[in-house]
Amino acid sequence: TLASRIPFMHFFDGFRTSHEIQKMEQLSDDDMREIIDEDLIIEHRKRPLTPDRPSLSGTAQNPDLYFTGRETVNKYYNAVPAIVQETMDKFAALTGRRYHLFDYHGAPDATDVIVIMGSGAETAAATIDYLAAQGRKLGMVIVRLYRPFDAAAMVNALPSTVERITVLDRSKEPGSMGEALYLDVRAAIGEAVEANPTLFMPLILTGRYGLGSAEFSPAMVKAVYDNMAVMAPKNHFCVGPHDDVAFTSIDYDASFNIEGKDVYRAMFFGLGSDGTVGANKNTIKIIGTETDNSAQGYFVYDSKKSGSMTVSHLRFGENQVEAPYLINKANFVACHNFTFLDHYDMLANLEDGGTFLLTSPYPKTKVWDHLPAKVQQQLIDKKAKFYVIDAIKLAEALGLGARINMIMQTAFFLISGILKKNEAIKAIKDAIKKTYGKKGDKVVKMNYDAVDGAVNNIVQIKVPKRISGHKLPPTVPEEAPEFVKEVTAKMIEGKGEELKISQVPADGRWPTATTQWEKRNIAVHVPQWDAETCIQCGRCSLVCPHACIRMKIVTPAELKAVKAPKSFKTANAVGKEFKGKKFTIQISTRDCVGCSHCVRVCPAMKKDKNGKKTGESALKMIANTEAVTKREAKNWDLFMALPEMDSSLINPASIKGSQLKRPLFEFSGACAGCGETPYIKLVTQLFGDRMLIANATGCSSIYGGNLPTTPYAKNADGRGPAWSNSLFEDNAEFGLGMRQSVNKLSYQAAELLQAAAAEKLITKKFVKELLSASQKTQEEIEAQREQVASLKESLSKSSSIVAKRLYHVADYLVKKSVWIFGGDGWAYDIGYGGLDHVLASGENVNVLVLDTEVYYNTGGQMSKSTTRAAVAQFAAGGKRMPKKDMGMIFSTYGNIYVARVSLGANPQQLVKAINEAEAYDGPSIIIAYAHCINHGINMATAHEQQKKAVACGHWPLYRYNPLLEDEGKNPLIIDSKAPTIPFAEYAQGENRYRMLKMANPEMADTLMAEAQQDVDKSWKVLQGRLKALEIE
Repeated sequence: TLASRIPFMHFFDGFRTSHEIQKMEQLSDDDMREIIDEDLIIEHRKRPLTPDRPSLSGTAQNPDLYFTGRETVNKYYNAVPAIVQETMDKFAALTGRRYHLFDYHGAPDATDVIVIMGSGAETAAATIDYLAAQGRKLGMVIVRLYRPFDAAAMVNALPSTVERITVLDRSKEPGSMGEALYLDVRAAIGEAVEANPTLFMPLILTGRYGLGSAEFSPAMVKAVYDNMAVMAPKNHFCVGPHDDVAFTSIDYDASFNIEGKDVYRAMFFGLGSDGTVGANKNTIKIIGTETDNSAQGYFVYDSKKSGSMTVSHLRFGENQVEAPYLINKANFVACHNFTFLDHYDMLANLEDGGTFLLTSPYPKTKVWDHLPAKVQQQLIDKKAKFYVIDAIKLAEALGLGARINMIMQTAFFLISGILKKNEAIKAIKDAIKKTYGKKGDKVVKMNYDAVDGAVNNIVQIKVPKRISGHKLPPTVPEEAPEFVKEVTAKMIEGKGEELKISQVPADGRWPTATTQWEKRNIAVHVPQWDAETCIQCGRCSLVCPHACIRMKIVTPAELKAVKAPKSFKTANAVGKEFKGKKFTIQISTRDCVGCSHCVRVCPAMKKDKNGKKTGESALKMIANTEAVTKREAKNWDLFMALPEMDSSLINPASIKGSQLKRPLFEFSGACAGCGETPYIKLVTQLFGDRMLIANATGCSSIYGGNLPTTPYAKNADGRGPAWSNSLFEDNAEFGLGMRQSVNKLSYQAAELLQAAAAEKLITKKFVKELLSASQKTQEEIEAQREQVASLKESLSKSSSIVAKRLYHVADYLVKKSVWIFGGDGWAYDIGYGGLDHVLASGENVNVLVLDTEVYYNTGGQMSKSTTRAAVAQFAAGGKRMPKKDMGMIFSTYGNIYVARVSLGANPQQLVKAINEAEAYDGPSIIIAYAHCINHGINMATAHEQQKKAVACGHWPLYRYNPLLEDEGKNPLIIDSKAPTIPFAEYAQGENRYRMLKMANPEMADTLMAEAQQDVDKSWKVLQGRLKALEIE
């Protein structure tokens, strides 16, 4: 850059590469300093934008100059290749590592050559070396400098014997003659042959590989070379997918393996958030530093925030590990969750004579009989060494909950023998101190105890010769839709790459309501309901992040109709309107993740025979045994078969009323105890059957729209939220577009109604009824739906073009509710300009900001919502600026409904605010406090922490309702009291604040004092605004 005056971009070609862990040799500062020319730095410093030597750039140029100006850069770009090669040569002289603009690897007389760039080149090189031993003359050109593309250097890198070339692109440009690298290579060779007709023009093919971090294995490389070797090779192909539509794919043998015995390979199947990935990263570092071995790690997991399967691929060896692809034959396989055995074929990856480690809740004498028959057969056939440990029991005894990572890591080292026992234990404990030191001595001590406990609890099982296990259950039930059984199930099994192109939606539209078929059954403990103690308030259902605990009120006849067994608990329903009916709460234990929020918020206390409170609520956590799972699965199915309540009997403005409505957001992949999902779930309970959602990229788009299953659901009528995700930065505008589209279609339906009346297809009276119908309540919405259904019935009998057009837009005569969801990173920062524009438009959109005060989805970076004194990425020393008060900013418009809410602090205010926001015929924004695992809190007590956030004044609750001003009332209502506790009392419950106190106590005290001043000032401003808005 300094020599050429051209900016450079270095890039990784995917998540796999960017997140790989490798043992490496670091360049010294002296080496880097040698490469840089000090004179060039001085020259660069002579070209600043400074008032001391003023200049002007970024001008608006007219047609007379622009073209000429663009051509001035040619000489600079033409000089780049030589400058880059010179720098590469200097680097080689310093380090011994030699690069060229285009490097060739393979036989000097190769006839078949691949051209590729990025990490796939390592896979290709290893495959070439393996096939060379079989006598094949193959080669590869790897592109080091892509732009400017040096055609001469590229052609010169090819062996003179080349006859066939395949250019591989990790990109797709539909409609083009080929992807970018292919077009460059074809043009470079074509121009070279034109300039020198004596050169041979090879056959040039192209293919695509590895899109979206898809696997690119040695088997696929071999398939590319095999394709070149046939008489009529396929061109413009893809390798990986199975294309049964356009037939562009080439076949490959997935069992092809080139890895030798000099590399030790281990695979670890963990549960997201159990610490497996973090522990394996430490394992690589330990082996890399404590031995002379080279070490490599890849980590595979889906988009679920936690609770999904993670697979860690670890390699160790005396030689440099150069294998940028996943392991398909492992020496060691570990399963960190017993339920995985019924869902994933982990032992398919175990080589013969390998080792299998399993965490099991069953004792040594019984574990074999609880294994699936297929797993038993695989262990016998592979002559595997089999070890078990009850890691969950040990972790819970030590107070670690489900964090079994240190236990399983210790077991791996002791079983594998990669390090001597004492060396391994010392190295693991050193890593624990480094990893968890900031969290305090208590956390470090618990993890030390986990290591020591693992040593004494590993048991080797002698593999019997008998098969006594159960048959594997189906991935999804037989009653699931065909698409779910054929497509979704494959992805759930971790075999999505086996799907054919014809099975995948071409337009990107996926069915909703598919999480109900997954039934992950991952909770160690689940809630149990006591019908006698319950006061039927609905708080448990309201706070459940995964919609696993629900309530209904039904008649005895309805219970009898579903043949409810004794285990299906009920109680007499409370309330005059429910006289003679039964109340029930049921828990889907197979979808529960065990957060215990329902138990923590339950206000009902069991009493002893003397009437004294026992301290036990109407809900308690119990072990999720096989018997519990079987019993509660049946009860849940019966519960779902019961009819939903008549909406006319429900008050949706109350907590209980809202929870008697079916949630249309269920069983998501959010973290256990997530602070965001209860808000989304509540909105869908109130308006889900007529909602459109524009969702900003972030946590809410990942657990809301990730595959294989989707949590947005449908009611019995097939209605439910329609959801779409655009980009991070344009979500507000995206939602505004939805609103305007709905408006246009509604207007079109109204116009067509008039046209239909003119043609005597319907009466003018009917038109008036449809267009003037009130749609403020659910009963009124249902009445309008019945009217529209009657209209469509009439229209279906007509052949009129007006009737046909009206038929397809008639549903827009029913009020639609447009919502815009996103986090604080979107709302406060990247999408703030668009959000301001949309709310200022006056359009009837509803915005829900899920405020975690940090960019959680990307790893915990600071946002403008982050509080002063909090530690986050980009604010490692504590944030120095106060939190932006976005609610107050938007309230200054005067015509925007604004609410600040907290589920844990005041659930009734939340329910009221959501109803008011949706009812307001204009823009509304609800800013919701969402606790987050990134806050470093005990997620089980998160709602208590929310109460403290409000009590200290950090999160005052209020509603700004413009309609009140029209009624002569103050539009601002403050729903929380003046602060009663200091900010520090709230902050000390969160690790994001405590970390700074441990690292820099003096700065922590300074920032904490300033944060208290922020809270005090914010409360005064709120009170001042309240007074200023008083109606005189």
